[in-house]
Amino acid sequence: MKWISQVFHLFATLLVTIPVVLIPLFLVARQLGLLDSYAGLIIPGIFNAFGIFLLRQFYLGLPKELAEAAIVDRCGHWRVYWNIVLPISRPILSALAIFFFLANWNAFVWPLVATNDQDLTVIQLGIASFQTQYTSNWNYILAAATVAALPMLVLFFVFQRQLVESVKTSGIK
Repeated sequence: MKWISQVFHLFATLLVTIPVVLIPLFLVARQLGLLDSYAGLIIPGIFNAFGIFLLRQFYLGLPKELAEAAIVDRCGHWRVYWNIVLPISRPILSALAIFFFLANWNAFVWPLVATNDQDLTVIQLGIASFQTQYTSNWNYILAAATVAALPMLVLFFVFQRQLVESVKTSGIK
């Protein structure tokens, strides 16, 4: 019954959006000296309840016999993870990396709050400032949005096989 409570808390965390945690996140980032740095843009986006839930569900679906057989063969827990679990997890880790990169690429609110340096301006903030400069020239704004979408399309086509593989292996029991 304890796992039900943990899953409930995880789902409740998924419901919390960035505006709710923006001020505490800003205070923690300021205390750690992460503001106006690449680390301040990247690190808060890595820790996400969706990633925890996705990996948890994937690891629950792995057969326990693989780990048990490795332990019988005198493998330690780290070796079981490194040699058995991690290679099996490559597709789901690739999919998760793509999801996180996409979410951070499209982030607007956190980079707006966390950076003041022009050198750290992300693409979404650039498009927003471009929009305020050229309000009547929508063709420039849409061209900038297209250029911003191109890396995501390239990333999708490069890692399409891993995405399909992660969906394929997620249903195996």
